[in-house]
Amino acid sequence: MTELADAPERTDAPEPRRIHHWIGGQAVASTSGRSGPVFNPATGVQAAAVDFASVEEVDRAVASAKAASGAWRTVSLSRRAELFFRIRELFNAHREDLAKLLTAEHGKVLSDAMGEVARGIEVIEFACGIPTLIKGSFSEQASTGIDVYSIRQPLGVVAGITPFNFPAMVPMWMWAPALACGNTFVLKPSEKDPSASILTAELLKEAGVPDGVFNVIQGDRVAVERLLEHPDVTAISFVGSTPIARSIYETGTRNGKRVQALGGAKNHMVVLPDADIDMAADAAVSAAYGSAGERCMAISVVVAVGDVADPLVSAIQERLPKIKVGDGMLPDSEMGPLVTAAHRDKVASYLDSGAEQGATLLADGRKTAPADGFFLGVSLLDHVTTEMDAYKDEIFGPVLAVVRVGTYDEALALVNENQYGNGTAIFTRDGGVARQFQFEVNVGMVGINVPIPVPVAFYSFGGWKDSLFGDRHIYGPEGIEFYTRGKVVTSRWPDPATSSVNLGFPQTR
Repeated sequence: MTELADAPERTDAPEPRRIHHWIGGQAVASTSGRSGPVFNPATGVQAAAVDFASVEEVDRAVASAKAASGAWRTVSLSRRAELFFRIRELFNAHREDLAKLLTAEHGKVLSDAMGEVARGIEVIEFACGIPTLIKGSFSEQASTGIDVYSIRQPLGVVAGITPFNFPAMVPMWMWAPALACGNTFVLKPSEKDPSASILTAELLKEAGVPDGVFNVIQGDRVAVERLLEHPDVTAISFVGSTPIARSIYETGTRNGKRVQALGGAKNHMVVLPDADIDMAADAAVSAAYGSAGERCMAISVVVAVGDVADPLVSAIQERLPKIKVGDGMLPDSEMGPLVTAAHRDKVASYLDSGAEQGATLLADGRKTAPADGFFLGVSLLDHVTTEMDAYKDEIFGPVLAVVRVGTYDEALALVNENQYGNGTAIFTRDGGVARQFQFEVNVGMVGINVPIPVPVAFYSFGGWKDSLFGDRHIYGPEGIEFYTRGKVVTSRWPDPATSSVNLGFPQTR
């Protein structure tokens, strides 16, 4: 095995700052006596410590949200829209502040962090249209003298459990539609990079969001389990790995909650023989190694069809030495470190297992990784087969696998038979084949000559199969549906003189 540079999680820095909860409109220090380290992945030095909540502290956050719920749901739609325009302006003004927190704690390069914040702000912008988004319907004279109309109402207290890889954007995908719909919110961010959650809370308070409407509870499994069982939490949104997503869904629904749990992915990029080789190679490299591969929409498998394989792999290889790996704060860095040393080592282990199981290791990122921090350079495995661990597992790092197949039908079957169904892409010049692919492929998000098909904010994000548990995708129209429930009202205002007792079945004529 090629050894990585020894970069343990160091704790020799000065006393780290403390990251607290946010409850009832203010920062609240934990009394649980438990905490976790927050590292700068580019240096391996502990930069902060984050409080871990007790059950009682989770209950306090939920109680704060519940107390604010009654007044918040009565705020008019026009007032909520006005407030969201103000929220949008504040987040836009502080986008660089948020991005720098992401780079410092997650490790992604600053330009990528800025892109994350921008995609989150798009969902805030979508929520500004809440007066139109939440409209119901009305049928006058549905029966003689009777009108029928539908309305959508908030659920109450809802919670979001979010991952380390998008500590600003994914929470925005949840709290923006949730608050706009009239719910109050409890966020449990990742303990690996929690600072963005507190800046988010401060900006929402500055914008005018009432105290208690948005709360942050820091922590670990204790906080998650309490949110899942708390009787006053009506709905849970989750993004993370598939095993945990399945557990969140099963536990939450067993406790009577509405749950949307987005799981893992193994995103395939199918390249047909007629594709533009340079365009496909650029796309594969960008989609595989951006954010060090720590994206649920990252391309982790290139499916090379027919004789496109050799020139495509060669073109990908040519691009790899040019990628600058380094501290995300440096302007020339294109790829930063992974979030922790443990995760870096797990990702690197697939390079050995891939080679041992018969793949060809064309680029070994352990040899090109910077010495300090939790770095792994760009890595490439060719001749990967479906029996290998590098294909079966969600690696979640800068490792791209190439699977070679003979025909389009083999490529389609490969994608459809995979347990995940988050995103996929096809590269071709043939519009008919592309249309056939989007019709036949069993995946929730499809890109045609687009490697990372994350939908714009007015559509919804989510996969199929083991990539989603629940029946509603996140943000967009389905996000509005998830955070509300429908009510149908049948009304009659008759002349009292015509009223009489009638024990028969209600008529609709």
